[in-house]
Amino acid sequence: MKTLHLAVAHASPSPFLGAACQGAYTARVDFWFHRRACSSPSNGGFVAGNATTRFSNVSLLSVASVLPSRVTTSDDIEDRLSAALARLRLRPGLLRRVAGVNERRNWAEGESSDDATIAAGAKALADAGVAPGEVGLLINTSVTRKHLEPSVAVRLHHGLGLPTSAINFDIANACLGFVNGMSLAAGMIESGQIRYAIVVNGEDADEIQINTINRLVNSDADRDGFMSEFASLTLGSGSAAAVLGRADEHPEGHRLLGGVTRAATQFHELCVGSVDGMFTDAKALLKGGLNLVVSAWKEAAPEWKWSGMDRYITHQVSSVHTTAIVRAAKLDPERVPVTYDRYGNVGPASIPITLAEQQSSLKRGDRVLLMGVGSGLNTAMMELAW
Repeated sequence: MKTLHLAVAHASPSPFLGAACQGAYTARVDFWFHRRACSSPSNGGFVAGNATTRFSNVSLLSVASVLPSRVTTSDDIEDRLSAALARLRLRPGLLRRVAGVNERRNWAEGESSDDATIAAGAKALADAGVAPGEVGLLINTSVTRKHLEPSVAVRLHHGLGLPTSAINFDIANACLGFVNGMSLAAGMIESGQIRYAIVVNGEDADEIQINTINRLVNSDADRDGFMSEFASLTLGSGSAAAVLGRADEHPEGHRLLGGVTRAATQFHELCVGSVDGMFTDAKALLKGGLNLVVSAWKEAAPEWKWSGMDRYITHQVSSVHTTAIVRAAKLDPERVPVTYDRYGNVGPASIPITLAEQQSSLKRGDRVLLMGVGSGLNTAMMELAW
């Protein structure tokens, strides 16, 4: 094991930086790099392994969520798909049976993901006891957005009343974005560049679901074509926010200890989405994602002892995905809470929404592991000392 100290005087923020690039903002953060053999078609089968990052003075001060008021059941969606289901001879109850999703939330009239994200951010700041004027960084991690420019972050920065000195930008990394955002923000706090950061996410699944349903009803797609768009039907809407700060200034906070990241980008074409639709090779994605998570888990073992965590907050995709992760990593299912059955897959917001629900049952000293995975494929795991 080799420790590499990075000393960087300054770097301009970029909305395209993920967890692996957080060193560009870090003056004195130690990265442990482990070289391992892993499959990659681009270089004969050997690439560098995952990176382990540790933080010594960063705490999660609060996490909050705001959910839409409109409930859309899986029966509601299947009723709208009845003609396509009948034509393909698919039995009713498909979404519950295959994904374990009973319902999801969608924004009602007068609600929006941006407004809800601002509300979640304001609640998180209030819970943390941090004034908007003290925030030095806002990172938005939303996948869905109404336009390409400007960033979603600028509207949220304005809505939260943050100071002109607060850096703000978007990070886009599929469903892994929120964990990436926390890692990047933690690096900037650790280095002394900022005192407080807020990481936010807001998702609106309406447009992609409406477009998907209309296409499936009005097309002659076969079963394979239908199932390639099945994941779009499991999506949900919601917003979340988390505030991070210095541990030495907030002994009441929940320490961010660090974690691991790993990539398997040879699978970048397995799930491709836009507002028009999301097309997924579900079986290959599950297999590739599971192998990636297990590889990262095993390589983390020399530095981290994660087999006995008090709570595992995983990305919420489906019952199949969660069961596979639990079995592969030999986790206690009682310590793996699920929200996909009620909210569906809310993208990057899934982890903070689930953590926000669980926080009232966590006690001081509990060990919590955030386990994220995103299309592409990328995974990241981050340990918290509650």
